[in-house]
Amino acid sequence: MRSCNKIFTITEYSGFTREIKVQGYQTLPEKTFDALEAFILANTNDTATEAVELLSLSVRRNIGKVITARNYVGLITMSDGTVIEILPKIADGEITVSETKQIFLEMLKTLNDVNFKDFNVSSLHTERLSLLEIFIKMFLDEVTILTKQGLKAAYTPIESNEKFYKGKLLASQNLKHNLVNKERFFVRYDDFNINRPENRLIKSTISFLLKATSDVRNRQLASRLLTYFDKVGFSTNYEGDLSRCFADRSVSHYQKVLSWCRVFLRGNSFTAFAGSEVALALLFPMEKVFESFIAARFRKHLSTGINIRTQDNRYSLFDSPSRAFALRPDIVLEFDGRTIVLDTKWKLLTDSARNKGISQSDMYQMYAYSKKYEADGIVLVYPNSNLINRTNISFASDDNVKVSVSFIDLRNVEGSISKLVDDIVNVS
Repeated sequence: MRSCNKIFTITEYSGFTREIKVQGYQTLPEKTFDALEAFILANTNDTATEAVELLSLSVRRNIGKVITARNYVGLITMSDGTVIEILPKIADGEITVSETKQIFLEMLKTLNDVNFKDFNVSSLHTERLSLLEIFIKMFLDEVTILTKQGLKAAYTPIESNEKFYKGKLLASQNLKHNLVNKERFFVRYDDFNINRPENRLIKSTISFLLKATSDVRNRQLASRLLTYFDKVGFSTNYEGDLSRCFADRSVSHYQKVLSWCRVFLRGNSFTAFAGSEVALALLFPMEKVFESFIAARFRKHLSTGINIRTQDNRYSLFDSPSRAFALRPDIVLEFDGRTIVLDTKWKLLTDSARNKGISQSDMYQMYAYSKKYEADGIVLVYPNSNLINRTNISFASDDNVKVSVSFIDLRNVEGSISKLVDDIVNVS
């Protein structure tokens, strides 16, 4: 992958055309568009991405082919170095790209798949850096911390023709190499050095990112960090070396760095994407990100005496002859003999849509939660939308199922969550 400054940034549900300017779409160069199209087609029949489309490809009259962003946000780096950023659609017309990136990164900090937890988002210069450069900086900062703690060494088996006898003599090899040269010994011995799998993977990742970055500071830091790995070889088998990395106490300080190595060297985050035209695809399903983010913030605001369960799987829709159609609400709150079930939905509601855009299938799901949990209330949680005026939305059935709709302002998350918790706990 060659470094390149060409970055195309869009938000969810917007997209690209192929060299034809259309309002609301960005124009991609023909070669880049074709490479992205090949990536989409290569992943169309992938069972891992079957449930959620990464990007959609369509044809429109007088426009031609159109590529539209769907459920995943993050970045795609093409083999020629072109970077495509897909940012979440935050419902605020005045929000800047930098603010959007900050909100997105704060949300990513709650995920367990990649360890973002300890990063100070406010110091990441989101106004200057692309998502790719931000992720590279996060990794390099973790490697910097690791080098200050010291690279871990290990015993490595070595077979070589030595001037001095040490370890174990390998008779057949010694006879082959030293039949005439009696002054040498072909031996196997253990050498204590830093050329272990973890360090090979880190060196390979730094080298890969040094070619990928176009940011001067990232390039300087990567070059400096490589000097710490002079006595380490490059990994020639990523999966093999990853399988040799054991999470024991002696290398616990390696785990954050290695989680990044897995992402960068495998070239993906949540899904094994296919396609030779794509060098790196770090794409995150916003449903999962939003769900994780809201659950983490809820935990911070709950007082003692309130039990919280996340991704609760106690019930299924049917129980006989065996459990079938599992129910898994995002959050279940239990307190004072009451049960409240919350489910998050990453969708912008709008007054112009039928039922504000709340899907019928989601309401069927809420009805099932209410019955199975014998819930005192059901709350559907959406991101705040500037397309909707009335926010006190609720539904009730004649068999005592109550569903209320709440909105989370992503620019004031703590305030929104605090109010929602108060509303839930203090309701009569």
